[in-house]
Amino acid sequence: MTSSFRLGYVPGATPAKWARVWAEREPDVPLELVNVAAAEAADLVRNGDVDAALLRLPTDRTGLHAIPLYTETTVVVIPKDHLIAAVDEVSTEDLADQIVLHPLDDTLDWERQPGQPAYERPASTADAVELVAAGIGVLVVPQSLARLHHRRDLTYRPVTDAPESRVVLSWLEDETTDLMEQFIGIVRGRTVNSTRGRQQVQPQPKRTAQPRKSTARGNQRRTSSKGKPRRRS
Repeated sequence: MTSSFRLGYVPGATPAKWARVWAEREPDVPLELVNVAAAEAADLVRNGDVDAALLRLPTDRTGLHAIPLYTETTVVVIPKDHLIAAVDEVSTEDLADQIVLHPLDDTLDWERQPGQPAYERPASTADAVELVAAGIGVLVVPQSLARLHHRRDLTYRPVTDAPESRVVLSWLEDETTDLMEQFIGIVRGRTVNSTRGRQQVQPQPKRTAQPRKSTARGNQRRTSSKGKPRRRS
């Protein structure tokens, strides 16, 4: 029996809704959720440290399957008193005069980084958010990361023409187990009775005995067969 199914997920990814369904369908196989760095996610799958992972593209997909799950809106994180906070959305051209921080763990596929480069690249998105709060620059990230690193003194606005982040479910190309099929079915919205993946035996409703009905017509037949009752003299 498999002891557990290990699912890695990069910061900002939200596997909770699928974890709830897994607990209902596979109560004997715990789903272990492992928070992994975006840069390490694909290698952890290839090395067998996790059975599958929710990761962002672009990334090195050598030897891996990848099922697209959803695409995230890209936003710019700014202080609440920043001029950009006065509008509903911006373009990369609107950021031309801004210092745009570009953390080392950035996964957005830029052809050309917008705005003015910072003197130094922050080590992580979390570090970049701290710099934004200090008024050193702005940060362009997937919306889920802006929410993950939310601060009361910061806000964000959509960037209409920025690259979008795609979140995928990834696992080894040559190792699609029954449990992996089960999880694929869950993220794709398959029902519990799907023909793919592990089949779940549904309890059959108990049949209750129905009382035998006696009809007037039946009584009439029994009486008529004997004829009319004779009177006693």
